[in-house]
Amino acid sequence: WEQRKLEDYVVVSTAKNVDGRFNKEDVLSVSGEYGIVNQIAFQGRSFAGSSVLNYGIVNTGDIVYTKSPLNSNPYGIIKVNKGIPGIVSTLYAVYRPQDNVHTNFIQVYFEQHERMNNYMHPLVNKGAKNDMKVTAENALKGVVTFPSREEQVIISEFFDRLDSLITLHQRKY
Repeated sequence: WEQRKLEDYVVVSTAKNVDGRFNKEDVLSVSGEYGIVNQIAFQGRSFAGSSVLNYGIVNTGDIVYTKSPLNSNPYGIIKVNKGIPGIVSTLYAVYRPQDNVHTNFIQVYFEQHERMNNYMHPLVNKGAKNDMKVTAENALKGVVTFPSREEQVIISEFFDRLDSLITLHQRKY
């Protein structure tokens, strides 16, 4: 395993919905439990502003960081878009994986609350209203310890199978 900055594995995506290809029905949200989901399907309605032209485009396999504090994650969460492409509010940071990383491994890596919190804590300044003051670029300045890409794939597939098995047993109950 090798210690490197996260910016060696992902880059900030600057793709915006300026051409209007996506609309309010395509707005995505980030859920701690369910990952990246369609806002209307998940929450019953769109919370988008009057215009979504400045929203960031999220393709399948892109990584999204939400700065919104959640119960166990006061510095937000990182999830991979495993679904269809869409758009996210400008409050989210969108990243594109480079060739040296298996995108699902990034989500597996940051799934552990303590690891996510320890990674983000030194990079984030909390504002007066308890909001996160961190740029998309600065969120990549922390150090991560990743294995080779081949091992990332194996680890990610193991956790995917484990998640599927847990879901299967939950349905039985």
